[in-house]
Amino acid sequence: MSLLSRIQNKTNDQAEQKEQEPQGTKAAVYQPSKQQSTTRIQKTETIHKAAKPKKKNEKQQAFKQVLHQQILQAMKKGQEVEEIVPEIEQMAMDILKEEDEFKGSVDRKKVVEELINDLTGFGPINPLLLDEDVSEVMVNGPDQVYCERKGKIILTDISFRDNEHVMSVIEKIVAPIGRRIDESSPMVDARLPDGSRVNAIIPPLALNGPTITIRKFSKDPFQIEDLITFGTLTNEMAVFLDACVKARLNIFVSGGTGSGKTTSLNVLSNFIPNDERIVTIEDAAELQLGQEHVVSLESRPPNIEGKGAITIRDLVRNSLRMRPDRVVIGEVRGAEALDMLQAMNTGHDGSLATGHSNSPRDMISRLETMVLLAGVELPVKAIREQISGAIDVIIQQSRLKDGSRKIVSITEVQGLEGDVVVLQDIFTFEQKGLDEQGKVMGELVPTGVRPKFFDRLESSGIDIPMSVFLRAGEWEQ
Repeated sequence: MSLLSRIQNKTNDQAEQKEQEPQGTKAAVYQPSKQQSTTRIQKTETIHKAAKPKKKNEKQQAFKQVLHQQILQAMKKGQEVEEIVPEIEQMAMDILKEEDEFKGSVDRKKVVEELINDLTGFGPINPLLLDEDVSEVMVNGPDQVYCERKGKIILTDISFRDNEHVMSVIEKIVAPIGRRIDESSPMVDARLPDGSRVNAIIPPLALNGPTITIRKFSKDPFQIEDLITFGTLTNEMAVFLDACVKARLNIFVSGGTGSGKTTSLNVLSNFIPNDERIVTIEDAAELQLGQEHVVSLESRPPNIEGKGAITIRDLVRNSLRMRPDRVVIGEVRGAEALDMLQAMNTGHDGSLATGHSNSPRDMISRLETMVLLAGVELPVKAIREQISGAIDVIIQQSRLKDGSRKIVSITEVQGLEGDVVVLQDIFTFEQKGLDEQGKVMGELVPTGVRPKFFDRLESSGIDIPMSVFLRAGEWEQ
């Protein structure tokens, strides 16, 4: 029996039951007020309006297809796409002269721009990728494209033709780096030529259609001066971190998704002297180091038979045989944590890495869990001894409510007391509320505590003034 038949039968049964009820014993039935009914109707209309996809301009799409066919016919064998781009405008004008059905119903400039983006870039999202103010691009199926601009997520008026159009852009991104995406492997991590990170997931896993998330990187890598200008850290913090890197302390950058960990790691890497050999290890190569002697390693997913995968852990182990002066790990998220700690504890000082956590204390707990994922049965105290002996500094970074990114604490790992890893904040962010524009008010200040490894900085020949660890005005006192 169909659902409609069942509903009709149930309605008939209820009507018969109502007729059989004696008068004066009517069941109490909830009757919404007129205002509630109106509100419910308005909400329903709003939902249907929001769910309704954007209406496509059929004439515009038809004109675009005709122009596309004209371009394919005009291209000579072996000719590069870029060579025919200057001719596309004239082709579009010729089609409009010959075909009366397109006159006055299509936007010629928009169609030409879209086709050029399809042929030479990454389709409709190409203008967003070229916009320096956009830091992230999010494609939720063909009809919905968001972007993050100056820390705020906004809905754009950009749309794709259909799911196949989005899939063609994904294929264009993943094919050059040897990655694949299909129903048997519906998720992929990739990168753009400029180093921007890309994640794509397609149906049947993505219900809205093929979904793309692009974390953009600036053409010119940020320097420490840029982070100071953005308010991510202060001059004193920059001086301190510069000293820590040059003194070959092991540094871990932690924070949530989109907090700016990779950007900070890239900036810290610039403090490494140019005469050292650096090995970087990442899932998708993003780091943009300026030194001359850099070896970049990238993990590899399994092939179509499920074999041939090379994990971050495999690369960490291999990197130790490559005579590195520094090992830089893009993100620690699994069993490779054990190998990283072993490396830091066996002479590979000056290593840098990032990981996800909400606080330095949470980062310690997560590292314990990740070490256990390696399948080695170690007591918790032994793991904590490894962590406290390996990591010297934890930099905690956060993305605040107003979209700004700040280093909210720089914490020293002082050692192990009993079964507890002792942490001490050297710098911290003191939030004081929000201003009228919703901007977070606060300041990054030193705690007044000199780190235990200060003597190690001095023995490395690094002169760092004591005023760095004191608030403004305290030094004079």
